[in-house]
Amino acid sequence: MTTTALAPRLLSRLPFRRYWTAQTISMFGDQISLLALPLLAVIATQAGPAQMGALTAAGLIPSLLFSLLAGAWVDRRPDKRRIMIAADLGRAFLLLLIPLLYLVGLLSMTELYVVAFLVGALSVLFEVCRTTLFVSLVGKEDYITANSLLNGSRAMTFVAGPSVGGVLVQVLTAPLALVADALSYLLSGLLLARIHPVEPQPSRAKGFGLAEGLRFIWRSRIMRSMLAASTTLNLFNYMFSALIILYAVTTLHLSPGLLGVVIGVASIGALAGAALAGRMTARFGVGPTLIFSYILFPAPLILVPLASGDKTTVVAMLFAAEFLSGLGVMLLDIVGGSLQAAVIPDDLRARVSGAHRTINYGIRPIGALIGGGLGVAIGVHNTLWISTVGAVCAVLWLLLSPIPRIRTL
Repeated sequence: MTTTALAPRLLSRLPFRRYWTAQTISMFGDQISLLALPLLAVIATQAGPAQMGALTAAGLIPSLLFSLLAGAWVDRRPDKRRIMIAADLGRAFLLLLIPLLYLVGLLSMTELYVVAFLVGALSVLFEVCRTTLFVSLVGKEDYITANSLLNGSRAMTFVAGPSVGGVLVQVLTAPLALVADALSYLLSGLLLARIHPVEPQPSRAKGFGLAEGLRFIWRSRIMRSMLAASTTLNLFNYMFSALIILYAVTTLHLSPGLLGVVIGVASIGALAGAALAGRMTARFGVGPTLIFSYILFPAPLILVPLASGDKTTVVAMLFAAEFLSGLGVMLLDIVGGSLQAAVIPDDLRARVSGAHRTINYGIRPIGALIGGGLGVAIGVHNTLWISTVGAVCAVLWLLLSPIPRIRTL
């Protein structure tokens, strides 16, 4: 059955529709914070490359520290949904602290680091539960379609979120713009509280099982090669991400509002990627589509350090980079996420997710810190060049694996 035929059927199911809506609202708020938080650091505290790298790392390092433990603990809990609700409420509270601290004059980079770290820790807990809830609501035959719907919403937030975030930063100031993300977490928690899926039975394995997720990944050639590729990609991509806003504002001289509009409108590419994922996997197969996405995601970002000339030319080059990269990342997330969901057994989902996040997400703060350090040592422009070229090389891990030969889930 085609993707277009399946989509209405999935959305007609109330539990999935509430889950999908909760994710959409939360992702929209995240896109506002993704722009507002680093802009707050640049504008309100005059943060430099090192501080920007540290701020990015603060939000990401919990994945390195806690994912393995969280996965082992969550696999033994009978109700992952409640854990996700608690994580949503905790993240809302933490984000609301930033405007309060700002209004009383107590906000500094230290407070931003602490909030970013704690929000990141709760996000780890939320994410290791999310796959289990997903497979409780969706059959394997609908994985690609369901992921296309979820990532289609994500793509829509890419379009609207940065644009709204940039405007909110200019009109309300960056701290108050973060209130929108806090409200999105509250709404997400409310919607998750209104679904009651039958979740897989919790693991009854003896011991805490910290190493089980890592062992499964190591023994699976598919998971092992995907983890190596995504970890390499994330290392270099987060070197890039730590510096791109600083580079756009201080070197390319784009205002927050214009930057938000460029990123937002260009993110239509991500929406196109979500729409094309089902058709491309049906036409070319799961493996070839995944390999193509690993090239299409990072390669266009080379246009960012190449950007020069008048403002119109610079904006056009940034638009092209974001548009094509967004298309690639949507293909990668939809196809890669569906392949992983099909490969991992139910009783290991949280542990494999935790192990995967420990390495794949754990490399992100390291990349951000390296990016910040290199930005100081050799300049932001040179660091952007290194990060884009290095990210393209991540696809090499997939070429000698079984993935090129995979046609269906």
